[in-house]
Amino acid sequence: MHINKFNSEGYQDPTAYEALTTIEKEAKVLYAFRPIIYICSPLSGNVEQNQENARRYCRFAVDSGYIPIAPHLFFPQFMSDENEKERSLALFMDIALLSKCAELWVFGETISQGMSIEIEKAKRKRQLIRYFTADCKEVRE
Repeated sequence: MHINKFNSEGYQDPTAYEALTTIEKEAKVLYAFRPIIYICSPLSGNVEQNQENARRYCRFAVDSGYIPIAPHLFFPQFMSDENEKERSLALFMDIALLSKCAELWVFGETISQGMSIEIEKAKRKRQLIRYFTADCKEVRE
């Protein structure tokens, strides 16, 4: 978008020009490239609390400049984790989404069975894996 220093009548309009230039700069920062990352955290156990944690982890990713994917927030909306067939299908779809992501972010101290499968798949595909505490502090090895 080209911002003109002159208004529609041909007169200089520095106030409008400065305001529109600032808006354009902010939009470029806001909508800059953001890698897609996969949020890996527990679902089973205290499902309600674990989903709240996953929402918090997603917010952290957005605030850090990434696009989060957290299938364990989406799939339970219409699939049952209690049904073994649906759980297997959901895990299959999780892995399909994981393959589209630049990185895998693992949150918390507990690694569930599903999380361990996701971590192993990411390792095999040589995806970057980053580990974080439940408080979103990165763990450096």
